[in-house]
Amino acid sequence: MPTALVTGGNQGLGFETAKGLVKAGWDVVVTARREAAGLDAAKKLGRRARFVPLDVTDARSIELAARSLAGTELDTLLNNAGISLDGFDGTVAERTIDTNYRGAARVTDAFLPLLAPSANIVMVSSGMGELSAVSPELRQRLLAPLLDRSLLDAYVDDFIARVRDGARDLGGFPRSAYRVSKIALNALTRILARSLPSGQRVNAVCPGWVRTRMSGSGATRSVEHGASGIVWAATLGPDGPTGGFFRDGRAIEW
Repeated sequence: MPTALVTGGNQGLGFETAKGLVKAGWDVVVTARREAAGLDAAKKLGRRARFVPLDVTDARSIELAARSLAGTELDTLLNNAGISLDGFDGTVAERTIDTNYRGAARVTDAFLPLLAPSANIVMVSSGMGELSAVSPELRQRLLAPLLDRSLLDAYVDDFIARVRDGARDLGGFPRSAYRVSKIALNALTRILARSLPSGQRVNAVCPGWVRTRMSGSGATRSVEHGASGIVWAATLGPDGPTGGFFRDGRAIEW
């Protein structure tokens, strides 16, 4: 049976996606920071699910999780864990980007050796990460074919430094740490698409504005609706797209 690893799989979109994969006949590794919550989620999902503790902001935690799964071939790596914090200052910017962007990068790097030859990597992103939010000059740089991880990190580090300094000019980025974290996550998706071995795919998915604890009860979509597009990307076959941004299985603009 195919196997997926879902970060932040104990609640919200992560749990609903894991449930959809189990229903489709997949085995699922649910990860979470809190052991009790992760074990409870795995129990609810049934015999096809198991829990592995993992904190995307902790390199040691990620390393131990990858070691515990040595010998397990992953057909999908689903980077779902994320946060949205109130306020806008250097600490909020750093914490948000460390979780939503750098966390996904750390997890992907650690689990690449466990991916099947035709595996999918899915980045749970957001329409908030669309490049319409950045300056035209920065948009050009973020879409450049020569953009790499070191350049992307430099742009993000500069943003955090400018926020800490109270600068009015944020280097072309919007005044939202969450938006910048998803802009960076989408850029990482494009970079990885150029570097993954032939046969492996990576795509970013916008689930829409979903009624979860993070988004609140006023959101327009059910968690089931939002998760369906993530499940679609997680189960793409060898002929599926790579390096794209999707909502409900349809390509959208970066």
